[in-house]
Amino acid sequence: MTNEWCGWREATERALYGPDDGFYTRPGGPGPAGHFRTSVHVSPLYAGAVATLLCRVDTALGRPDELALVDVGAGRGELLTGVLAALPDEVAARLRPCAVERAARPPGLDARIEWRGELPAPGSVTGLLFANEWLDNVPVDVVETDADGVARRVLVRADGTERLGEPVDGADAEWLSRWWATSGAGDAAAGPALDADAAKGTAQDAGATRGQAPDADALGAPAPTTPGLRAEIGRPRDEAWAEAVRTLRAGLAVTADYAHERGDRPLFGTLTGFRDGREVAPVPDGSCDITAHVALDACAGPSARRLTQRAALRALGVDGRRPPLALAVTDPSGYVRALSGAGAAAELTDPAGLGGFGWLLEPVGEACAGLLRAVDAG
Repeated sequence: MTNEWCGWREATERALYGPDDGFYTRPGGPGPAGHFRTSVHVSPLYAGAVATLLCRVDTALGRPDELALVDVGAGRGELLTGVLAALPDEVAARLRPCAVERAARPPGLDARIEWRGELPAPGSVTGLLFANEWLDNVPVDVVETDADGVARRVLVRADGTERLGEPVDGADAEWLSRWWATSGAGDAAAGPALDADAAKGTAQDAGATRGQAPDADALGAPAPTTPGLRAEIGRPRDEAWAEAVRTLRAGLAVTADYAHERGDRPLFGTLTGFRDGREVAPVPDGSCDITAHVALDACAGPSARRLTQRAALRALGVDGRRPPLALAVTDPSGYVRALSGAGAAAELTDPAGLGGFGWLLEPVGEACAGLLRAVDAG
């Protein structure tokens, strides 16, 4: 790691994915599960829900001879391992599971899983592409308003020290103006001015589970020229998601992440770090995860649909209701198992936690449109 000034996008790329000392790519590292819990790590119910969705995609596509499941940002392969265990034998026999992950293949992984460092070729996949908490780790630049309300790129060193750089311009300024509720005040040549009147919310709560939903009512909106307002430029994530969708010849692409909407962007951004199960300052020296909420509305293509994880998982059979007490009398051990499953399901669907995550579903071809249509409410 160098201690030179650069934008957060460049600094995060080095810190997370450097070939020798990157947080995710460092040889022998514990992987994401060693530092925070995602939905995959909470319960096998999550992998079971993805298996259910994969079966729906399979049916919609007419049960092709070869069915793909591409897990983007696969960690140590936990999701694919869980899905393979949950699938009916007939579907598993036709499945081509593929992990896309920049870290090295973990030892002992199921030999059926292909491990690759980049996305498959465009139009080469028929099936389901699933990305759980991937886009939040696609590096982005951060901007902050100066005393005149002009958005300037935030520069950072490896020790986390920051300073303001040049005003944002070009494609990044256009993205801010369209997606992060800018006021349009000031000289266009000097960069956009962030409009605080259209943005509410807070940075994510601390906790071992990464990415709690921001509280949209916690802060009022100061004047548009207030210095210190921050935003993350999500354009690289839009491009990354579009590239992922293009790998499909036919099927469904899904990404699940903690997110915010254009009219509800957080005032001070969401950039943060995680290490050993705790939220920490985002220092780009390779010692911690660096993450930020995702503007899923900006990523969405024209055929995409967005819904909460709560609604999506309920549609896939994950229900947090307690089992009937009568079961405790007739089948005590079954009651205990059902109660444990209900607790895990409740955590996955909690609207104030993981259930508040956003799911973005983008079908490629008409066959897989509307697979979760029955649960828009919830």
